Amino acid sequence: MNTGIVSSRYASALLKFIDGSGREEKVYGQVLKLSGSLKASARLREIIDNPMSVADDRKFELLVSALGGEEMEEGLQRFIRLVMKKRRMKMFRFMLLSFIDQYRETHAIKSSRLITAVPAPELESRISKIVKERKGDSVLFEHRIDPSIIGGFIFEIDGYRLDASTATQLKSVRRQFIEKNRRIV
Repeated sequence: MNTGIVSSRYASALLKFIDGSGREEKVYGQVLKLSGSLKASARLREIIDNPMSVADDRKFELLVSALGGEEMEEGLQRFIRLVMKKRRMKMFRFMLLSFIDQYRETHAIKSSRLITAVPAPELESRISKIVKERKGDSVLFEHRIDPSIIGGFIFEIDGYRLDASTATQLKSVRRQFIEKNRRIV
């Protein structure tokens, strides 16, 4: 069976299981932590993915410790035990990522990226307010600092990119001058 289909179905099952329990946000936060831990540690990924590396109980302990001392929600514990029982740990990372996507979609949370030359929390709040007014969605920002854009910002959301950086504007002006000079010669 396709990894994407299996991951999506397991993620949907977890989302339905925790829906209405009042613990959705906490489970979402823990799934984000687990996903981040698996992304950051190649060794942890290797242990979790390999069915012969260690016993399932030890894998479970490793996942609990990846939460940094926080007690794992019961719904998430039951989900992980089910995945282990069904021998689907190789797809566990994909299940977590699929759950994150589905949770954000059902709770109208848009994922976006904001790139600025210097820290700009006021710009982040203004953009968040505009998106909330126009679409009614919350915005989750990944804010990166990139001095190479010189000034302005680059904002990406839902496949759209708004490039209002000084570096891009300078490139545009340069391109226009080159084009004019080609016509003259």
